[in-house]
Amino acid sequence: MKILNYRILVRLFATSLLAALALSTGHAAELSTIPFKTITGKDTSLADYKGKVVLVVNTASKCGLTPQYKLLEVLQEKYETKGFTVLGFPCNDFGGQEPGTAEEIQEFCKSTYAVSFPLMEKIHVKGPEQHPLYAALSGKDGAFPGDVKWNFGKFLIGKDGKAIARFEPKETPESPAITAAIEKALAP
Repeated sequence: MKILNYRILVRLFATSLLAALALSTGHAAELSTIPFKTITGKDTSLADYKGKVVLVVNTASKCGLTPQYKLLEVLQEKYETKGFTVLGFPCNDFGGQEPGTAEEIQEFCKSTYAVSFPLMEKIHVKGPEQHPLYAALSGKDGAFPGDVKWNFGKFLIGKDGKAIARFEPKETPESPAITAAIEKALAP
């Protein structure tokens, strides 16, 4: 039990340190340099999407808003060739609505919604274990301060790696506000 508690404390300290370092360097630099992992465990960051417009979304498979996966996929297909991608970040912070393993989440997304956009490792988007990316997006000193309210909160990141818009969970991906923001961000 002591080893488990020690590991949790080390993980919390490392996460907090990364968030503090990211927040001290400015939003654009912080976002592009904050590490995270793909759902298959590969190291990545927003730097790998440099020059693209990115919609960061915290997702869940057992939520009333889960059908947004289909609408996110429509956005992916519509704008992918223009330099856009959705990044899905599974999250179990809200009502335990993403209890699955990485494999279960992948299978669900592919078989139920034909998701082709990149999925990332399950993370925390709020609370003491909040991932540094979400601290930079929604933390006290983040680009758009204020807790993520539920599954399918959305942050739009511009080609320059800066956060440019935030959309609440019930704002659906095909809404005029989201599509207009994506199209504006994609414009030359």
